[in-house]
Amino acid sequence: MATAEKPVMVVGIDDSEHSIYALEWALNHFFTPLAPNFPFNLVVLHAKPSATSAIGLAGPGAADVLPYVEADLKKISSRVLEKAKEICLSKSVNEVILEVVEGDPRNVLCEAAEKHHASMLVVGNHGYGAIKRAVLGSVSDYCAHHAHCTVMIVKKPKIKH
Repeated sequence: MATAEKPVMVVGIDDSEHSIYALEWALNHFFTPLAPNFPFNLVVLHAKPSATSAIGLAGPGAADVLPYVEADLKKISSRVLEKAKEICLSKSVNEVILEVVEGDPRNVLCEAAEKHHASMLVVGNHGYGAIKRAVLGSVSDYCAHHAHCTVMIVKKPKIKH
């Protein structure tokens, strides 16, 4: 008898502590306690901004800095994936697909969920202020409204003093 393919969980990460927390939370709740019979195949995805979007529409001289910005973004991406891999291994999750896709995280995450036929998309909650959220738009809000699967928004608890 052929075994049914496991559902896929896509976790979106960037270099923020909120997204690292979301990855750890997902692993602690859906993977570690159920080892080795994990209920999901795991895809960890980092949306890398393009160099042009990272510096905005700058005037003359912008072309000169693009290669440096691009190199920096590549370094950040590999650091983010390296950290994600370490976290997965520390939780005994050895089978994980790590991906970097260039583009706006909102579109990248929704498209990845569709491409992988994900059952669940997990994102962290950045807790941006009202102004930053109004300008950037919330990635988690966007995904909750546009992804074709269940979206779990993991909030990092506020530290009480």
